[in-house]
Amino acid sequence: MKEDTLKHKGKRNKLINLLKQKGITDEVVLNALNKIPRHLFIDSIFEDLAYEDRAFPILSNQTISHPYTVAFQTQLLHIQKGEKVLEIGTGSGYQTAVLVALGAQVYTIERQKELFDFSKKILRKINFLPKHQIFGDGYLGLPSFAPFDKIIITAGVPTMPKKLLEQLTIGGVMVIPIGEKEQKMYTVLKLDENTFETMEFGDYQFVPMLENRVIE
Repeated sequence: MKEDTLKHKGKRNKLINLLKQKGITDEVVLNALNKIPRHLFIDSIFEDLAYEDRAFPILSNQTISHPYTVAFQTQLLHIQKGEKVLEIGTGSGYQTAVLVALGAQVYTIERQKELFDFSKKILRKINFLPKHQIFGDGYLGLPSFAPFDKIIITAGVPTMPKKLLEQLTIGGVMVIPIGEKEQKMYTVLKLDENTFETMEFGDYQFVPMLENRVIE
């Protein structure tokens, strides 16, 4: 298993400076990213490039998002310590670790068994453990643990998922990329059970979120 060395930490500092230049302003989010050894979440062949602002292939034909995308989505959530956060799409576990580093109670769900097993192992190794880590269909959310203060979706969704909106607390915020091949990033603020305020934050590209597709 790879380790986290002074060289890696130096590269992380450079990445944080780059994210600042690209417009990430939340110091709490930047500090959280600076704690997470991203190179442990990707294949060894990409280790030297792990702290560049790039996406990389991971298991199950998925990708680990650009650090900027992770930072931007996280910044939009405005997480307060102790808040219940639902993450749809654990993936490699990198975004999960950032949420844990912010002091959130993280409930994360992944539909790919290979990624579920991988992320569980890495998060345990670096000791950034979510409250609950579940293998299942993200489209359903986790109604038995609802409501959530914040929800983050790390895959492209064709339309606004009603079941997830129902699991958001009043005053809660969801960050979600909506679209088919390319997505627009949105925040959704739940004002009451039937009223939502949305804001758009530009173009992004995520792997698609698939309904009723749990892969063993």
